[in-house]
Amino acid sequence: MAATSLPSCGGSLSVSLKSLCLSGVVKRRRAFDLHFIFQFHTIENVKSKDAIEALGALASEARLAVFRLLVKRGPQGYTPTDLVERLRLPAPTLSFHLKELAHAQLVASRRDGRNLYYSANFERMSTLIGFLTDNCCSMADEACDTNCQPLAAVAQRKRA
Repeated sequence: MAATSLPSCGGSLSVSLKSLCLSGVVKRRRAFDLHFIFQFHTIENVKSKDAIEALGALASEARLAVFRLLVKRGPQGYTPTDLVERLRLPAPTLSFHLKELAHAQLVASRRDGRNLYYSANFERMSTLIGFLTDNCCSMADEACDTNCQPLAAVAQRKRA
């Protein structure tokens, strides 16, 4: 890996990476160290953008209702006709909301003969939940359990 292809301290680096450069953390590092930090920062930004896109798609009462119904149904999914009947949404409105959820990769569609089935993308849902809880309690004074509950509070509930 050539040092010329790597970002340098200055240029068009993000504010966080620039602050690392100015604070001397990156000042004397080898080129691949700087590249690793830059690459990690970029990956975190991509994860944030994906989460914002997915959460934005769910920020509608109708889309949230569609998604929750598809989650309840599981991998089998529903046809658009089934969704219209169950949610009492007009077909064009449902189509718009399914398109938005599909664009955010929260739903997947599959064709079975002449029918089109929509189902929740459980892998994407799990990734989103994992992203939201990834650093749970990382800055807390007390340790916490897998549900992000302080261990002291969990112990008190068990005694009661």
